[in-house]
Amino acid sequence: MPDDFDDLPSTLQRSEKGARDTYAAAKASAEDTYGKGERAARTAYSALKHSYEKVGDHWEAKEQKGPSDSRAESGGQDPDGTPAGGVDANASKEHLYERAQQLGIEGRSKMDKDELVKAIEKANDRATRKARDDS
Repeated sequence: MPDDFDDLPSTLQRSEKGARDTYAAAKASAEDTYGKGERAARTAYSALKHSYEKVGDHWEAKEQKGPSDSRAESGGQDPDGTPAGGVDANASKEHLYERAQQLGIEGRSKMDKDELVKAIEKANDRATRKARDDS
């Protein structure tokens, strides 16, 4: 798998090789099936999110492989499924709390699981914007 950073989203450029390779292989396969474009990229992200979760401005290996949110559980077919922006919404509340702690999210001890997912997603988005602005 070529490690051509120019073709990767910035969050993957800051991620470990395994995440980059997973995305690149899935995108190449999806492009063979669907052609280049948004559908191939969405398919590649879906494959990535089965093994990796977004943490701040990059992707890290998940503790357990599997769909990360209700949209992924349905294979993207459920229009009411809620994507979580790379947050492993299916992880335990304890895992989400640890991620929130790692990201410095205030008030995390009083949050329920859904609130933790939303707070982590917002913190990840902020970290990604900051990383892009700094580069």
